[in-house]
Amino acid sequence: MKTTRTIQAADRLGSLSEPVRLRVLLLLAAEELSVGEVAKVLQLPQSTVSRHLKVLAEAGWVGKRPVGTATLYWMEANELDPGASALWEPVRASLEGSREVAEDRERLAAVLAERPADSQAYFGRIAGEWEDVRRDLFGERFTLEALVGLIPPTWVVADLGCGTGDAAAMLGPVVERVIAVDLSSPMLDAARKRLGGIPSVEFVEGPLESLPIEEASVDAAVCSLVLHHVEDPAAVIGQMARVLRTSRCGGVALVVDMLEHRRMEYRHTMGHRHLGFAPERIAEWMRGAGFARTACRELAREPSGRGPGLFAAAGWLER
Repeated sequence: MKTTRTIQAADRLGSLSEPVRLRVLLLLAAEELSVGEVAKVLQLPQSTVSRHLKVLAEAGWVGKRPVGTATLYWMEANELDPGASALWEPVRASLEGSREVAEDRERLAAVLAERPADSQAYFGRIAGEWEDVRRDLFGERFTLEALVGLIPPTWVVADLGCGTGDAAAMLGPVVERVIAVDLSSPMLDAARKRLGGIPSVEFVEGPLESLPIEEASVDAAVCSLVLHHVEDPAAVIGQMARVLRTSRCGGVALVVDMLEHRRMEYRHTMGHRHLGFAPERIAEWMRGAGFARTACRELAREPSGRGPGLFAAAGWLER
């Protein structure tokens, strides 16, 4: 493989120390392949194949090129410099005839046979990379924002402890009205500034334990990362039940908060009154407030998140 930089022999030898990389090179010497296709032939995770391809590319064994939003890799033995070629030929010869290589070639033939000449070919080639492709093209939030469209547009939603308006920003454009409630004037001011262009959001200052919202006047109530700040969380859940109505298709409460943890410093640095909750305790409070059905689940952890785990608890009033 032609390269503009000098690659030390030790680097080249080191890159061939993994048997998997040798199998990868044999595949790419036969056919130009995507990461997903190599992973399918070798029956390995795409992330593992990507790591091996990176090592081989840095050592000058393979080339790559973008095709649309995918990346294809190949190895051209005739383009190897003399030093690399002298290393590769005896290695290649030693691999020929092995059962493992024969099975790889059988799977390679099957993968190549699955390449129709239409959009299915594209998705077949980049299947292992599709999440990265979508993120590069569209970002990470579009699925969540699209799913919010499943909420009936006639709903009135109470965003309790709205803070600077994260939930209201997402709900405001798709529902009839959002009542954003918070006890903190600075938080409400920040939310007004942020959401001033969404006319469906109404801002109300007041305590969550005695909500300034009429009884049976909203279809859904959301309380996200708030209960750990409140002295009496059960009272807040009771207020959620009070303001919900069961007419039309509403009557649902959603609580998102931290799982139980031992980070005592949160009491002093952020004013937390509770060190998270057991989801079962939230469900118990919901049933006590009159919610006929409840559902709780732990949320997947974000790799970049440094805080405790989170849960979501939903409750539905009897219709």
